[in-house]
Amino acid sequence: MKAAQIVELKKPLRVGNVPDPTPGPHDVIVKVEASGVCRSDWHTWMGDMGWIGLVPELPLIPGHEMGGVVAEIGKEVKNFKLGDRVSTPFHEACTHCSYCLSGRSNICEHSQVYGTVKDGAYAEYIKIPNGDFNLVQLPDEVDFVTAAAIGCRYMTGFHGVARANLTPGKFLVVNGAGGVGLSAIQVGNAVGAQVIAVDVDDKKLEMAKEEGAVYTINARKENVVETVKDITKGGADASIDALGIRETILNSIMSVRKGGRHVQIGLTTSQESGVVDIPIDMITLSEIEIVGSFGNPRTEYDGLLNLIAQGKLNPKSLVSKEVTLNDVSDIFRDMSNYRTYGFNIITSFS
Repeated sequence: MKAAQIVELKKPLRVGNVPDPTPGPHDVIVKVEASGVCRSDWHTWMGDMGWIGLVPELPLIPGHEMGGVVAEIGKEVKNFKLGDRVSTPFHEACTHCSYCLSGRSNICEHSQVYGTVKDGAYAEYIKIPNGDFNLVQLPDEVDFVTAAAIGCRYMTGFHGVARANLTPGKFLVVNGAGGVGLSAIQVGNAVGAQVIAVDVDDKKLEMAKEEGAVYTINARKENVVETVKDITKGGADASIDALGIRETILNSIMSVRKGGRHVQIGLTTSQESGVVDIPIDMITLSEIEIVGSFGNPRTEYDGLLNLIAQGKLNPKSLVSKEVTLNDVSDIFRDMSNYRTYGFNIITSFS
């Protein structure tokens, strides 16, 4: 099969033929019809996530956002058949740990992320272990490009807004109007939050307005914390950091009201290496809640898909262009300079 591989960190990907995957008894082979190019793939390509145990063994096929068709099934697979239209959360789950059994498969004790520690979806085919548990059937109304758009960034934004624990009319700040941030903005708007988008790029802030942000702040031109507190008359009810940069994390925490909630979605870069100093006394005295948010549990996936099928959410509006395997190296280069907009989706694998 044709695939794109990381053979050396920070170097152009190699596009060529590699062996087709073969299924074990519980595995499913999916023919990939669409695969998202995500900043998390860029982090892997940069070698950014070693401090959280995600060290790629090269060569590696990246990619963890996908939609496709069941092409082959293991002999023990019961819930899927050849030709089924499917997707999967980006984090493979074991099915049997306490987190999987309690509906929190996104933090599975034995989770492995496609395209980071095992081959992913920048290829014509991908193997999904424990297919009965990890695969998700796509509604007829959800096409493959939409499925790829959901696969990491959108579902992460969806779960992040859920973790923000908002009610209609409350203020939500979203720091970063990239893929995850725009997703959170769209979902936040759909649940009735008053969304404030923060970025340093006016084009991204215009996109944020299109997805429902009622206020925008350019962090290069305005003091983020002061502006948020002025708009909200004291602080936002919740704030999401979708970037993982020290400055945006601190801005997010400092922007919430007393008793508010900071939701950390963005993973850090090599500059922070997973560690950021935070104003612990202010957090304590103001009873600010700090919560992490990772991916989206398998149990919440059907609800997300149903909302999309009903037209209440529209991840496809965030897709900026469809690309080929040969385009990925250039997209990674643009990501290094924060010059990507919306979602790039691979739809040509030949």
